[in-house]
Amino acid sequence: MKRTIQFAIRRGERYYVAECLELPIVTQAPTLDELVRNIEESVALFFKDENLSELGLADRPIVLATFELEAAA
Repeated sequence: MKRTIQFAIRRGERYYVAECLELPIVTQAPTLDELVRNIEESVALFFKDENLSELGLADRPIVLATFELEAAA
C-alpha cells in the first residue's frame, strides 16, 4: 500500500509550480506558503469520493515535496 504522494516544486518565471510525479495534478502559487495550501486542496479534490484503498493508497497518505534548484556553475 503506497503511503506517499510525491510532488516536484520548481520556480517558474512568476510562480512556484508543483507537479505530482504519479498523478495528473499540477498547481501554482506566488509564494511557497500558498503553494502548500494549493497542493493540499488539489490532492483533496482529486481524491474526493474515491476509495483510496482501491487505488492502492493508504487511508491518509502524506505528500512528499522536492524543490528543484538551478545547478550552480
